[in-house]
Amino acid sequence: MAEKDAAPPRLYEDDEPMVGREDDLERLRGTFSRVLEAGDFHAITVLGAPGLGKTTLLKRFERELRTQYDDRLSVHRARAPRQAVSYGVFSRLLSSRFGVTDEMPEIEAMKRVRRVAQDVLGHTNVDDVCFFLGQLVGLSFDESPLTLAAADESGQAEGMRRAVLRRFLEADAVRTPLVLFFDDLHLADPDSVELLESLIGHLNGRIFLVCGAGRELLAQRERWGHTSARRHEFMELEPFGQQTAAEMIRRMLRRCEGGAPEDLVEAGVRAAGGNPGQITQMVRSYFDSGVLEDTGKPGGLWRVNLARLGTARLPMSVEDAVALRISALSSAERRVLEHAAAMGSVFWLGGLVALGRMDRDAPEFWDEKEPADVRRLQEVLDRLVERDYLLRLEDAVFPDEPEYVFKHNFEREKIAALTSAAHTRRYHQTIADWFAQKSSARSAEEYMARFASHLERAGSHTRAGFSYLDAGDLARKNFALRKASEYYARGLGLLGDDDARRRVDALHNHGDVLALLGKTDEAMEAFRQMLGIAYLMNLVGKGGAAHNRMGRLYRETGFLTEANLHLQAARSLFLAAGDKRGVAASHDDIGKLLWVRGDYDDALKEMRTALDMRRELGDRRSIALSLNNIGLVWMDHGRPANAKEALEAALQIRREINDPVGVADSLNTLGSLNIDQNQFEAALSCFKEAHGILVSIGERTRIAACLTHIGQTLERLGQGEEAVRILKQAVTLCEEIGDKLQLAEAKRGLAKSYLLAGELKLARRNVRAAVDLFAEVRSKAHLAIALRTLGEVTGGGAWGAKHEGRAVEYFMRSIAIAKEIGNEVEVARSYIAFSSYVTSSGGYEANSEIQAEAVKLRRMADEIFERHRIAAQP
Repeated sequence: MAEKDAAPPRLYEDDEPMVGREDDLERLRGTFSRVLEAGDFHAITVLGAPGLGKTTLLKRFERELRTQYDDRLSVHRARAPRQAVSYGVFSRLLSSRFGVTDEMPEIEAMKRVRRVAQDVLGHTNVDDVCFFLGQLVGLSFDESPLTLAAADESGQAEGMRRAVLRRFLEADAVRTPLVLFFDDLHLADPDSVELLESLIGHLNGRIFLVCGAGRELLAQRERWGHTSARRHEFMELEPFGQQTAAEMIRRMLRRCEGGAPEDLVEAGVRAAGGNPGQITQMVRSYFDSGVLEDTGKPGGLWRVNLARLGTARLPMSVEDAVALRISALSSAERRVLEHAAAMGSVFWLGGLVALGRMDRDAPEFWDEKEPADVRRLQEVLDRLVERDYLLRLEDAVFPDEPEYVFKHNFEREKIAALTSAAHTRRYHQTIADWFAQKSSARSAEEYMARFASHLERAGSHTRAGFSYLDAGDLARKNFALRKASEYYARGLGLLGDDDARRRVDALHNHGDVLALLGKTDEAMEAFRQMLGIAYLMNLVGKGGAAHNRMGRLYRETGFLTEANLHLQAARSLFLAAGDKRGVAASHDDIGKLLWVRGDYDDALKEMRTALDMRRELGDRRSIALSLNNIGLVWMDHGRPANAKEALEAALQIRREINDPVGVADSLNTLGSLNIDQNQFEAALSCFKEAHGILVSIGERTRIAACLTHIGQTLERLGQGEEAVRILKQAVTLCEEIGDKLQLAEAKRGLAKSYLLAGELKLARRNVRAAVDLFAEVRSKAHLAIALRTLGEVTGGGAWGAKHEGRAVEYFMRSIAIAKEIGNEVEVARSYIAFSSYVTSSGGYEANSEIQAEAVKLRRMADEIFERHRIAAQP
């Protein structure tokens, strides 16, 4: 087959006026002008089907900004990688901003990040900023007290990362206005999309954020943009009408000798259906089918062969256009694209060189000065770029490797589908071997995941399993829990029974990730498998860790007997292994279990032992945690003065070590202590201070909990309307982040507020939802409280008079569950709720037996409150 070396001329120049998108471009200009005038943030999401010109529009606007404003504007672009990796969009954005590449020596890259951070923020204390932003670009900075505080809890780390990135971008925008482009957002990983959504909701300053995405984004994120409607607008691109489509084709055919033939214009309009991408493909197909030819004359004129129009196969759909484009390739071009498609949507010259040499013998004398095969390969790539099959990227991640992408993913997918399975396996093995030579690939999640994927498709399952586990560790280190869980599951599945020592560590990490994601059953199974391997190999410390994690899960889900057995076993194994930190943690965990049971003296004994050990180890963060737990026990034990002393000591340490989430937790606990003493104004002050801290770092899970506390406190202060407003905010936030436990508590608070306001239908709806959610997450303590609220709502007539009798049933179930878990205070509160109901409503006033029982239970409740030194409830 003859080589098809001729490349058609460019169809249009970058500086030509846009056809059909002038109004859209003008809207982007106008919005940016308003951002400059108002000095405040705004975002636009440009939506559209493939081929409608989203990327073209964004690139044109970006080019205008760079030309017009030069260094008076800071512009950065990130395109979502087609192989989604955690925070992949921000990795590309920040790598560009800091000017670091994957092949840059780590020390040099870290110096550059620190220098830019200091320059932007205007001070030298940028350790926390460098740690969190460095994670996003694959750099490991030393930890600080703040980052250590975040290490054990992904939600806290995620909130801090959001706060740090927000602070950095806002400071950057003070120097020069900032424009951020995010393209192909529908392909981005969920972590990137959530982080971007948070920035859209909270960024301030001269920042214009422009997103390009397919409509799939709205299917993936139904609420995208709706929570920040005032700051975020949508621009949806529509197909061109016939007149605009014809104008675009005439513009592309302007070099035809004698002008653009109407036959070509009409054929293009009919086939393209108003899709600009399809219009471009149509004009390309005129060259591929011989309807158009380059004359070679000065001025780049084209010869028109209208006789071929009737016999030429022209594309009538995107699929047709792809098939025609592939059929127009020479054998050398197709072979290169086949190799490139195996590498993925992004590929590198070095990888193609390796694939091209698979079946060649090494020369007797290797002269690298003028490698003919590399020169020929580069010529083919240049031709494919000219013919719009490929794009060469300006900022390659490997400085010594030219980087390319397919311009149209449909073509990559079609070529990959036409490649035989045997060839594909060989390609993937060679690509994996090439990746293995890149030192930076083994320290970045994106490339480790690619490496693992190529090994898996090559059939090297054990090596692929190890590599997926490495990718999981990198994602977990960056607090990207969903991707970490995905990698761990893939790696463990590929390993099977191979390498017990590696699997035991991976099962521990996977279990921790699953627990943080709320997947309790799956986490428990991971820890059981970990325990089995640890026992088999006599890994005593690992066995202690497995028992400890299982005990915590059982405790958190209300299975206290099982929790105690596992926690006791963990302590014994940690003692045998000489693990002092593990022993201290076990004492603390057992103390928490005893506290839940109501065994306060024994709980304090265990927690004090943990505190003494942690003081000996000098771990101030753990010391603060022990003091906080001791304060909680003193609260339930009815010693408010002791509780306040311990909680304030924990608060002071957390302030000193700069642990903002710990400070917020201590303030929330102090607020709860004030609630127990009916000191609602003081409680509200604590909750509001905690809320301010959490908002500043963007820790959404705790923000939701804090809003719930504030709403419930306002309800007790008689500010019903404001309580409902705040609790609705909490519900919305919990629904967005998927926190079922906190969502249930917020809905329970709403039910109480609606009941007091006489909104019985709304009270009924919310309390039923709360009960169902508490049952779903298997939290017995919360379920007992929710059932008490359900009894109050039912007794208030929410379901009608004939159902009021069921209120007693709900109160009794609440009392039984509270007794089962040993929570005396909640038992007492349910006693009071039952007594109040039967003595004032429900038709029980004449029933002397029930009235006597009500008096008895009220007296028992008073005794419990007195014993715990908790003020009588209002």
